[in-house]
Amino acid sequence: MFTGIIQEVGTVVSIPAGKLVIAAGAVLDGLEPGASIAINGVCLTATALGKGTFTADTVPETLRRSNLGRLRPGSRVNLERALRLNGELGGHLVQGHIDATGTVTSRRPDGPAVLMKFAAPPEVMANVVEKGFIAVDGTSLTVVDRDASSFSVSIIPLTQTLTILLDKQPGDTVNLETDIIGKYVAARLGGRSAGLTADFLRENGFPVT
Repeated sequence: MFTGIIQEVGTVVSIPAGKLVIAAGAVLDGLEPGASIAINGVCLTATALGKGTFTADTVPETLRRSNLGRLRPGSRVNLERALRLNGELGGHLVQGHIDATGTVTSRRPDGPAVLMKFAAPPEVMANVVEKGFIAVDGTSLTVVDRDASSFSVSIIPLTQTLTILLDKQPGDTVNLETDIIGKYVAARLGGRSAGLTADFLRENGFPVT
């Protein structure tokens, strides 16, 4: 389990068959083989450690469902270590299980922030609510607004600095994971996802601002 608070931006060193070798710094402190680490929001297992690097295995399902198959040596990636039970939940609960990929459709300045819009498939949009949470390449973000096929988020200056989101240009692919709480609510609705709104969540005791 993760929080969507990116701890470091790493760099892909090499891509052996079925593996990623990532150069990193801070996230390596205390990292042991077998530990979980999120790469662009995808929960993977650190299988080996090197000098300033770690290796993670990738499987075909991961490459099909995420943007990890598009990485190349030199690509920058968002990194987050798994949440400790006594740790601070600064973002929201993120499983590291990508629902689908989305596409950057636009980005524009909005004061000191950058407003980014993403197109997403119906199965993702069914669980996206205005002012709810969504993880984009593993980054916990608040949905500014949505329509039937897309949503917008505001990237504050600190997030611009500490993540790879501003590396993304219109047409680029991002990993998307919707809020697990929203998924359970949708399941209780019996698939009637059109009824999943911010008002519904508030009325049923969920902390939506």
